[in-house]
Amino acid sequence: MTDLETRAAPSSRAGALRRAAPALLGYAAVRALGLVALAVWSAARDKSAYTLLTARWDALWYTRVAELGYGYEVRLANGDVHSNLAFFPLLPWLERLVTAVSPLSYADGGFLVGLFASLAAAWGIFAVADHVYGRRAGVCAVLLWAVLPVGIVQSMAYSESLFTALAAWALYAVLTGRWPAAGTLALLAGLTRPVGMAVVAAVWVAALASFVRDRRASEPDGARIAPSAPASASAPDSISASADASRVLGMLLAPLGTAGYVLWVGHHTGKGPLGYLDVQAGWRNGFDGGYAFARFVAEKFTSFPSALAGVGLIVGVASVIWLYAVGVRQRQPLPLLVYTGVVTALALCASSYFGSKPRLLVPAFPLLLPLALALARLRTRRSALVLGSVAVASAVYGAFWLNGPGPP
Repeated sequence: MTDLETRAAPSSRAGALRRAAPALLGYAAVRALGLVALAVWSAARDKSAYTLLTARWDALWYTRVAELGYGYEVRLANGDVHSNLAFFPLLPWLERLVTAVSPLSYADGGFLVGLFASLAAAWGIFAVADHVYGRRAGVCAVLLWAVLPVGIVQSMAYSESLFTALAAWALYAVLTGRWPAAGTLALLAGLTRPVGMAVVAAVWVAALASFVRDRRASEPDGARIAPSAPASASAPDSISASADASRVLGMLLAPLGTAGYVLWVGHHTGKGPLGYLDVQAGWRNGFDGGYAFARFVAEKFTSFPSALAGVGLIVGVASVIWLYAVGVRQRQPLPLLVYTGVVTALALCASSYFGSKPRLLVPAFPLLLPLALALARLRTRRSALVLGSVAVASAVYGAFWLNGPGPP
């Protein structure tokens, strides 16, 4: 176990599943409500809800990668080049695997992977929140993640659920001192989305902090234990060496997914280590510190109707920053703060696809922990009423959103 002041982990997988059962059942109920609302709304508009979930927007790009591999691109009239190299490979690999072992299509495989990944993500979020704040907060955290306004994305053939599952369990592995597992999960997260670097950063910072704490613990009163210490000290030294090796292994594994894919893209395009940035530039996507997003928000105030949207955007960004600040004040574990900070910065400071920002924040589940703690302190009936009302609103909004412009 790590020396973080967190709660003990359940003693067995079966026990852990039983402990998480209320959260997972509640999550499944919220997602089922969202899918029913989507089906009803889509039928009223003569659209296929299943097509909206599996064969629109990014889902099409993932299935093309799964079916045809990399190399497909679309050249737009303005000169932009949209290459499928922008999409990381783990989800298409899993879609191809499902198709290889079943009669399902690639789109079906994407939906199936998303379905199971969303449940794994919910369980991972519960595990993290339960470990840090207790079971009741864990249940509330999962339900809050389920009722996000763009929560319908969790049921799509997109990579958000898969990435969140890998990230949540990687963070749980860090919190419980399972460094090789944390590194392996970070590697897989790095093969899922570019923001996988947030998981890598969390693993590295937590491991380095753990190294420092261990060194300080071995130096009472600021002085190292003398070399002439009794032979009985060899056992603790052996344990310390084993822990150090475990942490190093986790740190070495963590960046291999992101680095491996980015370097492969550079080699594939012949543009070297920065080739992936050129691919993203073809989509007019980059990192400018939030300048383009600030201009986008400012432009909303040029007329009255759009000014309301501008106010909403400012309130939304302020809420995200406030929730992060509350997490800092509540002394969330360091890996959670690092992970959330990187995910939030990359989402808010990207230079394009402003409508995607709520979706890009879906993996930043630790932002919900302050709200989960507040709900956990309420009476059960009151917290259920709050979450039930928000779940209905989320289901209706999700149905409206996917039948309208939807995720860009």
